[in-house]
Amino acid sequence: MKQVFVILAACLLTTGVYAQAQQGNTAADLAMETSKKEKEKSDKDITDAKASAKASTWMDRAKIYENIASSGFMKIDSSAATVAYDSFKKVIELDKDKKGGPGKLAKEAEEALKAPVMATAFMQQGVAKFQSKNYADAMKAMSIAGDINPKDTLAPLYTAIAAQQIKDNATAKTQLEKYIAGGGKDAAIYGSLAMLYRGDNEIDKALAALDKGIALAPTNKDLANEKINIMLSSNRMDEAITGMKAMVEKDPNNVQNLVNLSIVYNNIAHKSDEEMRKLEGDSKKGGNTAKQLADGKSIIDAYNSEIARLTASIKKTPKPELKRQLADVQKRLAEQKVEVAKLEADAKAAAAGAAGATDSAKRLAELKQVQKENLTQEKTYLDKALAIDPNNYDANFNTAVFIFNEAVEMKRGVDRMDMAEYSKNGKELDGKVCGKFKQSLPYFTKAKSIKDEADVNENLTNLQNILKQYEEKKIECIESK
Repeated sequence: MKQVFVILAACLLTTGVYAQAQQGNTAADLAMETSKKEKEKSDKDITDAKASAKASTWMDRAKIYENIASSGFMKIDSSAATVAYDSFKKVIELDKDKKGGPGKLAKEAEEALKAPVMATAFMQQGVAKFQSKNYADAMKAMSIAGDINPKDTLAPLYTAIAAQQIKDNATAKTQLEKYIAGGGKDAAIYGSLAMLYRGDNEIDKALAALDKGIALAPTNKDLANEKINIMLSSNRMDEAITGMKAMVEKDPNNVQNLVNLSIVYNNIAHKSDEEMRKLEGDSKKGGNTAKQLADGKSIIDAYNSEIARLTASIKKTPKPELKRQLADVQKRLAEQKVEVAKLEADAKAAAAGAAGATDSAKRLAELKQVQKENLTQEKTYLDKALAIDPNNYDANFNTAVFIFNEAVEMKRGVDRMDMAEYSKNGKELDGKVCGKFKQSLPYFTKAKSIKDEADVNENLTNLQNILKQYEEKKIECIESK
């Protein structure tokens, strides 16, 4: 899943509240100029020892800077919200009643620190810092905005974005959790939070975030696929299957659940592909060594026969050309003997590992059986999904891919045949391979009619090219039932 929310939110930061200060109209210019003059007067007053001892001086300063920040006049002071915040705190410190409690201005300052205007001021400051790529200060400012207004979901979202820019994943996770707790409804955010947890190997928290997102958006494929990926990478597939089967039993007509369960089985089926390819390669390698050794010895026999013939001919007619030919064959014989010696060493190593080869063959057979069982389950759930909704894109596309992959495996078997094997029934098998490829065509075509996406177009074009090659070879497609 891509963290597209970062791009989206960054765009909002560009075009949202901060833009209000960029209007450039006469009224905004006048307001900014007024705020600038008020700031200059406050800055002068605060340096006066007598004035700076008064709570009222700090209250005026707090309000002036709060207005600068909340209005988005960041050209005047990019940290205006912080100055306002600290000034309100100074009012509380200085304004005490006769009993030592907060005075009238102090109470007003306390309320101001919790007011929406203060939250807006920090959001504006945070946006300005973000725009200038000062992500650390942007994160701090927008985090304060979120603390002031805990019901707001934008502040924690933007804070998380800023945190990610400086690789502060801990803050990003905390803020996204606040976004969710505050009622954030963007399902992509749940996926992004899960990815952060997954990156820190906090698998349970990642799955919890995804479950919340899936509950919010049951048809979201990205969330479901990410959950499957995490289950697969953390070896929790049995848990995934149990949970998803329970969902299918609870709602048997939910096509997305059926498709997701088929994807789980597909992932399990192909989890051992690399090991199977290696085992097949080892087996093929052993067989090739024996064949190459036999072929190599046959070549030596042929060279010896040719040397005997040339030697006899030279005795009868010692021509220079015959002597040149003899020297050439003798050289080739020497080279071939070196090659055969190497093959004999390989053959001995293969013989020594015969027991291991038997174990490998047994392991390969076991893996193939497990794969077959899981692929059968995958197809079963795809068939159920199509029976409920023949127009489901994922069910059609995945069924097409399933059949196409079956054809690819069949073709691999044909490609491994030698000429003797192929001459017996290879052409008929080629026809069955073609037929299997052709069986995937209607599903790809149906998927394309439902949703014209790049994946289906690419696969459909590839399939059509394959079928055209069979047609050019005049191989008749034999479709099995």
